[in-house]
Amino acid sequence: MTKAGLIETVAKRVDGLTKKQVEIIVNVIFDSIKNALAEGDKVEIRDFGNFRLRSRKQRLARNPKTGALVNVPPKRVPHFKVGRELRLMVNRQGN
Repeated sequence: MTKAGLIETVAKRVDGLTKKQVEIIVNVIFDSIKNALAEGDKVEIRDFGNFRLRSRKQRLARNPKTGALVNVPPKRVPHFKVGRELRLMVNRQGN
């Protein structure tokens, strides 16, 4: 599902809101998650999952084209840990 698909699905399920209004709401939600992560906070959405930052240490990697060693600086990367209810729902659908 794309962001546009999500907006369309929500707009169909919620009476009284236009697609444009739903788009604004979806954008505010995504921006809030991004801003919280950028500030180092975690975002917990009960029964769905948690967004957190993980720290990656500095390391040496290899350039696949040239084979030369490259220094990769330390960085923080977003990580999503699925919630119990979502995990169970996905596993039920797969069986």
